[in-house]
Amino acid sequence: MSLRVKKTLLFILLTFFIDWSLVFLYIALGGKVDSLGIVLLASIYMFIPMIVTIIVQKTIYKQPLAGPMGISFKFNHWFFVAWFLPPIIAFAVMGVSLLMPGITFTPDMSGFLDQMASALNPEQMEQAREQLASMPVNPVWLILVLALISGTTINAILGFGEELGWRGFLQKELSVMGFWKSSILIGFIWGIWHAPLILLGLNYPQNPQLGVLLMTGWTILLAPLFSYIRLKSRSVIAASIFHGTINAVPGLAVILISGGDELTVGLTGLAGFIVFALADVLLFFYDRFITGEKADTILRQMSTEP
Repeated sequence: MSLRVKKTLLFILLTFFIDWSLVFLYIALGGKVDSLGIVLLASIYMFIPMIVTIIVQKTIYKQPLAGPMGISFKFNHWFFVAWFLPPIIAFAVMGVSLLMPGITFTPDMSGFLDQMASALNPEQMEQAREQLASMPVNPVWLILVLALISGTTINAILGFGEELGWRGFLQKELSVMGFWKSSILIGFIWGIWHAPLILLGLNYPQNPQLGVLLMTGWTILLAPLFSYIRLKSRSVIAASIFHGTINAVPGLAVILISGGDELTVGLTGLAGFIVFALADVLLFFYDRFITGEKADTILRQMSTEP
């Protein structure tokens, strides 16, 4: 068994064991998905890949961390791509959703308010409508600004907790596989890693079992975009910004529409799957026919570096 394989398996086993144990402990202590505890659990969960990367790379194998893992703040235009691509994707998902039967465009956010009806009494609903009507600009623009801010701050920090593991450690150790194969494998591992949280009720609360399969498919589609940004930017920080902003924009995809459910609309619904699949097709043609430096070239360089 090669050193790369040993390190990869050790990383996966430790990451899964620690995170899955945390969820088991949370459930055993009576934790619920609709409480503040789940926010704390999810935050800790996201930092475990980073912690395990440091343990395996530095403590166990005594190898450098910053360079091989791509911890670089050297700015380039791919940081802008990482920051502004998620909102573009979110609006594209909304557009695809509107092509589906039963989905309508509600610029006054009436569809969003209808979704909130079960959680608010009539008086609160009326207050919400009045507040929305009195705002000088459509709230979607405020949500966009807040998403961009959080995507480069708190969300990026949380995203770094994952990205140092997925696009830092695993991207380096699996670099010999080439871009598409390594991206798909990382996406698969990344998706299965989410399983306990999905079964607990995150992302697909109405369909938790099916949600595990859907989340894995979703991360497989998403992984090439993450990997490409990490490789072209030469930085896992850019991938963290992309991760943080993706996590901040789901509301943009659904706030102006009415109809659909968690399986059809939104970033993790069918509309999102379609947009990410199209994005991967565009990425394939961009990398093959347009860019001057292909992803596989960068990976070959990465595979030879200590």
